[in-house]
Amino acid sequence: MDLESAARDWRADGFAILPGFIPAEELSAAVSELGLLFPSAEGFHDGTDPRRARFLGDEFAGIDTFPFASTEISLLAVHQRILKLARALLDDADVHIYTAEAWAKYTGACDYDQDLHRDYLNHTLLVPSATPGCLQVEMFVFLSDVPEELGPPHLLSRQYTADLAAVPNWFLRPGQSSDSRFADESGSPQMYEAEVSGAGPAGTVIAFEAGTFHRGTQLTAPRGARYSMHLGFRPAELTWGQRVGWAARSFEREWVAFVHRATPRQLQAFGFPPPGHPYWTPHTLAGMALRYPELDLTPWSTSASAPQQS
Repeated sequence: MDLESAARDWRADGFAILPGFIPAEELSAAVSELGLLFPSAEGFHDGTDPRRARFLGDEFAGIDTFPFASTEISLLAVHQRILKLARALLDDADVHIYTAEAWAKYTGACDYDQDLHRDYLNHTLLVPSATPGCLQVEMFVFLSDVPEELGPPHLLSRQYTADLAAVPNWFLRPGQSSDSRFADESGSPQMYEAEVSGAGPAGTVIAFEAGTFHRGTQLTAPRGARYSMHLGFRPAELTWGQRVGWAARSFEREWVAFVHRATPRQLQAFGFPPPGHPYWTPHTLAGMALRYPELDLTPWSTSASAPQQS
């Protein structure tokens, strides 16, 4: 699927499914380092990987957050194809990444079957908006093949949900109950009957709005494992869309390793001022050379302004 088709689906349904969007040859470096984050399927199911216990009983226990132990996986979070997709869907040349997670799931580790929900409660301070310039885009990126038996996300077109209020946020499956004011216990059979599977090969990207209903599904394949990333992007000026603050971990070895290999465009997605910005002066460049000694500062230094004279 090209970017124009993806944008058309995004506008119509609130999501776009792009099978194999990242080619195998561009995915291979990150996939080769999955072992730095997670057990293999064999290591988990045979019990030979000591990290196995971490994943038992909690569907969210399989999440690692950026920056990752693998620099290749960190770089993949702002791969050029992903940034182009985010810019196309948000119709903005300056997009920022506000969350990046890698996620491993294993058959039998826990219950991965979720209720239909929107993510806005922990992705924005406000509520989802359809106003141009006020949208956020989330992405699932498959690092392995995810057929139906390996629990792909299911999504619901906005044609079924456009008139729903901001609350409730969860529409529970039949038989489920909750005392939260954000949950609807009606069973919502018409919504579950209309959901679409996002199953696809490694490299598939599923882009969806923070206001799009979706859910995780159960892994049923014997000895199964699936690996993916969950990313979130917003226009640089959309300050109310947030999930983490990158500076909180920016002194860690994994962050520095990522910065040393990232491009200016990738770093801009994390909030680095672009070349030509007034921030870049001889003074700040000297400090950056100390903080990130292997970062090539040429793109910023060629446009740095001289310090103001008093």
